[in-house]
Amino acid sequence: MNGIFFAILGASIATAFSGFGSAKGVGGAAQTAMGVLSEDASKFGKMLVLTLLPGTQGLYGFIVGFLILVNCGVLGGAMPTLGQGFAYLAASLAIGIGGMVSGFAQGKAAVSGIAMSAKDDKNFSKAMVSITLVEIYALLSFIVSLLVVITVPNLDI
Repeated sequence: MNGIFFAILGASIATAFSGFGSAKGVGGAAQTAMGVLSEDASKFGKMLVLTLLPGTQGLYGFIVGFLILVNCGVLGGAMPTLGQGFAYLAASLAIGIGGMVSGFAQGKAAVSGIAMSAKDDKNFSKAMVSITLVEIYALLSFIVSLLVVITVPNLDI
């Protein structure tokens, strides 16, 4: 028995959960940015940057999902054993859950940063730093998932 089902499930979890977190985060930030832009369209560039930041989690999840599909025989590579399939599934949970939660949190931080920057352009860099701090946790989740995914083909499980 091979582990292709669990590997594909893992790729789906990594992509869907982190994408959901990013969509929620970017959506909330975009709503706030639209309110600011309705009052002052000259702030479009700054609002765009602050709105896009919660979108990185979805990208990280997509990368992990894509690498799983490449490694497990769907887009190349060898068919995984059952143990490898479970390892891919486990790897996907880090970025899936970590990306979803940090996407939500980064979206909330972006909403506050946008509101703060709307009042005074001098606050833009402070907003950027605060929003980027949440990114650290998405990156940690991504790195763990990535390290496991690139190690799985060499595991004899």
